[in-house]
Amino acid sequence: MSTMTEIRWHGRGGQGAKTACLLLADAAFASGKYVQGFPEYGPERMRAPITAYNRISDTRCTIHSNIYHPDYVVVVDETLLKSVDVTAGLKETGAIIINSERSPEELRPMLGGYAGRVCTIDARKISEEALGRYFPNTPMLAAVVKVSGVVDPERFVQDMRASFQHKFATKPQVIEGNMKALQMAMQQVREG
Repeated sequence: MSTMTEIRWHGRGGQGAKTACLLLADAAFASGKYVQGFPEYGPERMRAPITAYNRISDTRCTIHSNIYHPDYVVVVDETLLKSVDVTAGLKETGAIIINSERSPEELRPMLGGYAGRVCTIDARKISEEALGRYFPNTPMLAAVVKVSGVVDPERFVQDMRASFQHKFATKPQVIEGNMKALQMAMQQVREG
């Protein structure tokens, strides 16, 4: 029997939601999965809401549409909770993962009655500590791997190191900062 995991990302232009979505697709592909990773946005503007999607499956996926009933939702920017119905169609057997310094219990009232798992991670704190600047996508990527289990966490960390070494070959400090952010995020996801 085929298992497919569908993930919907909500972020704002410039926060790296699209990049994180594509990195997750790369990591899942490297572990032998069939993948899709694609963004959806209107006119590209910095800070405008964007949505991105992942499908990760053990067998070839022939569906080519947006994801309307995701297993997991990742919210890179907490302010979107006030303007976007981030839990629309979200399966209660899955989870929502929100970038916030607040606890899952504090955010649950803002989720329109969603009864599934609510997870939070302070991606700002992690990225500023590990990278010296606010780049929420790396901690959010690690958080979705930790919560969903869509790829093996140890294999994921190894694959991300190889990816970062290729992408940032001339900037080794960026590699180590991103690796630190991944590892910190895996340990700091809060679930409620």
